Amino acid sequence: MRRPLVLAAVAALLCAGCSAADAGNRDKPAATSPSESSSGSRSAVRAAVAALREGSARFRQEVELEGEGRVYGLTVTGGFDFAADKGHLAVELPGGAIDHSDQVFADGKIYISGAQGIDEDAWGVVPRDEAESHYLLRAPLNDPEHVLEQIAAMRKISREREENIQGVRAVRYRGILDHRTVTLRMAPDVRTKMNRARDTLGSDLPVFADAWVDGRGRLVQTRMSVNMSGARSTLTMALSDIGEPVRVTVPRAGDTVPVSEVSGILNG
Repeated sequence: MRRPLVLAAVAALLCAGCSAADAGNRDKPAATSPSESSSGSRSAVRAAVAALREGSARFRQEVELEGEGRVYGLTVTGGFDFAADKGHLAVELPGGAIDHSDQVFADGKIYISGAQGIDEDAWGVVPRDEAESHYLLRAPLNDPEHVLEQIAAMRKISREREENIQGVRAVRYRGILDHRTVTLRMAPDVRTKMNRARDTLGSDLPVFADAWVDGRGRLVQTRMSVNMSGARSTLTMALSDIGEPVRVTVPRAGDTVPVSEVSGILNG
């Protein structure tokens, strides 16, 4: 009875509250090496992440969720100046009850439009360090720096092969994420469900991570994925225009309203 219970718990963590049209890609993660990775592979990934966090980039996240026999997809696009801790992004969920949200990161705050409970012409505002994730492999309010933090914590990393990513040759590194990394900044109720799923399974959930690093040592793409017999989540983040300036327009104070929590599938 153990495995059906785990699958039910994981499916709930993946897709609770989803509402979207089907997406098509159903690739499954390859098996990882059972041995510890070389220190060189680990260093290459961490150095690439560290370099990006000192600069800026445009990004596109493709989020694909599968559970209870259905597949859902959403996209997150924007630009981020990681060094200055500011950026902007737009979230699209075709067919969703709320299908679009804009978010601005600046001055230690996140401004959100298009979220449930926030007037059409207003922006909700929440301290960035108080934002939480409510789904497996989702970042708090889609924060791309959260993704980088998780990728930097990859374990058992192996150097795979060179691949063509957005017209650039890059080395693919593959590893796993431990339970602490997977549950980083999760809302307490979701973390409790994750803990129960791990305890029932008897080990960490099989969460894989990939990082693609080009010949200049730049991080050009990341991916995190978990697949457990029909319960699946994949988050792929492609990076471009690395080092280019990112301009951010902060909402006027008069157009903002403090919020204590923002949930919903668009918000991570």
